[in-house]
Amino acid sequence: SKAAPRPNVIIIFIDDMGWGDVGFNGATGPKTPHLDQMARDGRRFNDFYVGCSVCTGSRTALMTGCHFRRLGMQPVLFPNSKQGLHPEEATIADVLKGVGYRTACVGKWHLGHLPPCLPTYQGFDSYFGIPYSNDMWIDPANKLAKDIVIREGLTLGEVKAGHKKKNWVPLMRDEEVIEYPVDQTTITRRYTEEAIRFIESGDERQQPFFLYLPHTMVHLPLAASAEFAGRTDKLIWDCIEEVDWSVGKILECLKKNQLAEN
Repeated sequence: SKAAPRPNVIIIFIDDMGWGDVGFNGATGPKTPHLDQMARDGRRFNDFYVGCSVCTGSRTALMTGCHFRRLGMQPVLFPNSKQGLHPEEATIADVLKGVGYRTACVGKWHLGHLPPCLPTYQGFDSYFGIPYSNDMWIDPANKLAKDIVIREGLTLGEVKAGHKKKNWVPLMRDEEVIEYPVDQTTITRRYTEEAIRFIESGDERQQPFFLYLPHTMVHLPLAASAEFAGRTDKLIWDCIEEVDWSVGKILECLKKNQLAEN
C-alpha cells in the first residue's frame, strides 16, 4: 500500500498579540501584510478555545493537548520554579519525531528552563531561544556555554556568582546559555534566521520537518530592531510589524525551497 504522506509542519505562536492586532481583523495601526495574505490564502478559525490565557498554561495545552492543571503545571513558571513539563508527557514533537521527522524549537519555551524539562528532552532535536518570558531573569542553575557572550558590562564572574536583574534574560542553544543578557532588539530577527537555517538544513524528500517557532515578541518589555523601531506611532505596532516580517521570511523560504505546497 502507498505510504501515508508526511507534510512538513510549522507552528508560529505569537505571544500577547491580540485578535484586533492584525489587518484581516480590522487593525489600522500596524501593517500585517503577510499574516493578512495567510488569512486570504488559508483557513481562519474564528471560534476557538485556548487552554490558558497566559504563558505556561497555554504552551502546555498546545504541546500536549492536555489542560495544564491535569499535568500539574502552573499558569506561569518563573526562573525560581522547581517544576516543568515532565519528559514522559507526549508532545507534538515526540509524536512527529517518532515517525521520522526532524524537529526544532526556536523561541520562547516556558515549560521548564532546566533539564529534564528543556525542549531537547521533549522531542526536539535542537533548541534556540529564551527559555521563559523576557521580563524575567537568569537562574544561576543554568549551564553556561564555554564561549558565552557576556553583555552590558558584566563579567563572567558576576554571572557565575548569581547575577540577576529583571528583564535581563538568557539566550540558550540546546541546554546552555550562549548570551547574557540577550539583546532583545535582535531577537525576532535571530529567531527568523535560525528557523530558516533549520528549514534549509535537511532533505525533505527523505525526512520531513516540524518547526515550532514561539516568538518572544510582543510580550513586554517590547523591543524592535533598528529597521523596525520608529516605523509607527507605537513601539507595540513596530514589534507587530517585525513579527509579521518574520512570518513573511518563513513563507518566502518555503517558496524558494519548493516546500510551500507541502
